Amino acid sequence: MPGGGFVRLPGGSVVVALTLPRPSGEGGNVRVLVHAANRARALTRLRNLGMRAVYLRGNDQAPTPDEVTAVLHHPDGLLWRSAPDRAQELWHPIRALLGG
Repeated sequence: MPGGGFVRLPGGSVVVALTLPRPSGEGGNVRVLVHAANRARALTRLRNLGMRAVYLRGNDQAPTPDEVTAVLHHPDGLLWRSAPDRAQELWHPIRALLGG
């Protein structure tokens, strides 16, 4: 089962991190980061991109401080990279994962 978690920021917004199967069917997992006003909106942003079966149950894999910094400095607030993390891989915009 995919894991995930969230962290509430001082301004009231949240960063949600989810480990999901790669949507293209190539195998493997991806770590997706979403910055939104609340958890429900973060999941809605992913569902609107075609990831229909995305749920956040628990907080066992909360985003690290480095992940929070990465998503806050990206204009879209949606990033991904392969999981498990490879130190040399950078974060990618979500459209690179979805092929759009």
